[in-house]
Amino acid sequence: MDWVKIIHILCVMGWMTSIFAVPRALIYWHREWDRLGEFGPLGDLTIRLYRFSLGLGVIAIATGLYLANWLGWPAWTHLKLALVLALALHYGWTGRLVLRARKGIFSESDRFLRIFNEISVFGAIAVLWAVVVRPF
Repeated sequence: MDWVKIIHILCVMGWMTSIFAVPRALIYWHREWDRLGEFGPLGDLTIRLYRFSLGLGVIAIATGLYLANWLGWPAWTHLKLALVLALALHYGWTGRLVLRARKGIFSESDRFLRIFNEISVFGAIAVLWAVVVRPF
């Protein structure tokens, strides 16, 4: 069981890194696109980071569901699952932005992407609060 927890925590750390980094990378990628007028190294890095962390997110969610089932689904795990689902939706939206950026479509402003990035920080704090405090 400890190994499942270790894998879960490691994958969550990697996935969260991407959740925080990819929207910020999109800002710099957009600036690079404006400067070069073509697909540059920041775009490649952003796509690779997103793809790699997608696998980490899947493993994190799978191991989290396993652990919740092993614990017998206490009430706080339902809250955590709802919050993780919200982060997964945020991540999916980020993926949509990456796919559009790959085509050279950058319709979101730097300000939007910065706010979008901060939403994930609040989501991560909420998940940590649910796990540590276990309010139910």
